Amino acid sequence: MNVQDRRTALYASAGSRLIHFEVDAHNAVLHERATLQLPADVQYAWPHASRRYLYVACSDGNPDSSGSTHWACALRIDDSGALQAHGAPVALRWRPLHITTDIDSSHLLITYNVPSTVTVHRLHGDGRIGDEVPQSPGLDFGVYAHQVRVAASNRRLLVVTRGNDAAGGKPEDPGALKLFDYAHGKLQFKASIAPGGGYGFGPRHLDFHPTQPRMYVSLERQNRLQVYDFSGEQLGSVALQSVGTLADDSHDHSLQKPGTVHVHPNGRFVYVANRARESRLLNGVKVFAGGENNIAVFAIDQNSGAPILLQNADIRGIAPRTFALDASGRLLVATNLMPMPVETAQGVTRVEAGLSVFRVGDDGRLDFVRKIDIDTGKGQLFWMGMVAL
Repeated sequence: MNVQDRRTALYASAGSRLIHFEVDAHNAVLHERATLQLPADVQYAWPHASRRYLYVACSDGNPDSSGSTHWACALRIDDSGALQAHGAPVALRWRPLHITTDIDSSHLLITYNVPSTVTVHRLHGDGRIGDEVPQSPGLDFGVYAHQVRVAASNRRLLVVTRGNDAAGGKPEDPGALKLFDYAHGKLQFKASIAPGGGYGFGPRHLDFHPTQPRMYVSLERQNRLQVYDFSGEQLGSVALQSVGTLADDSHDHSLQKPGTVHVHPNGRFVYVANRARESRLLNGVKVFAGGENNIAVFAIDQNSGAPILLQNADIRGIAPRTFALDASGRLLVATNLMPMPVETAQGVTRVEAGLSVFRVGDDGRLDFVRKIDIDTGKGQLFWMGMVAL
């Protein structure tokens, strides 16, 4: 089946609810279909290679609290995209931040920041979550692991460790990219990439180029996008390119945090989320403190791999923590994490959480189509993704 003809399901979390939308990419429309209640707030999710199952990391914790109840859930995806539980949730020891599978989906890999570590679980042939795979003691996962990704060969694995800014009398924790050998669910430390000892280096999220040996990394603490050589699945120690992600670099960087990065399926463009969500007091009311909430669009030089900023597309909301492209690359949908009062020329207006829908042009630029408001209750719109059925 041609990739443009595939049916696509979009899943978006509102606290502990996972909402299923059917995607009409041609008309840039999302049709809400059903909602599934999970045991705790969704943190991240990842589809099985077969696209028949979705694995969801859940927790009662949040960025300010480790919480006490954490789960990995397997969900079955039927032909319509509807979800249902697939086996009992598996209890986890800590709050999970990121979840993925290896390339053949024989294992499930989960990232945690406190403690900074990764666990690996076997996946049964029927897609259910199995036992945890023991790892060698003392593996180096750096400070504040935020994401784990497996390279296309299934023989290398990267853990993105953010570090922390100096705050509250505590010195800065360095960030790093941790490279591991990977085989049958077992990790073996290989190298740490930490320019300047990792100080002034705060990576959050990476994506691989689909056809070239390059990797694109967002630096959360520096508002930058960097490009690394990944030839022979050996990670270059120095970035090939480093560019800013903001439309206006004079913004207070303490208000800004770039996040998710995705390379377009055609390999010609790369997209980065710029997030701002800090508040200030206005007549006793907390309102948005300012900054950029947009998707930065970069063209990729096909010879050097250098990203060239084309556009910063406003999401019309607050804090695009996650976004996704459909498999055809014609549609991009970004989350608006939370509702927030915003000061305008007409007064204070409440901007709702929701999904911002964009068409993707042949030149990679984004054309805003609509925003779908979502009532998140006491939760947040913490994750969304799309699965081609």
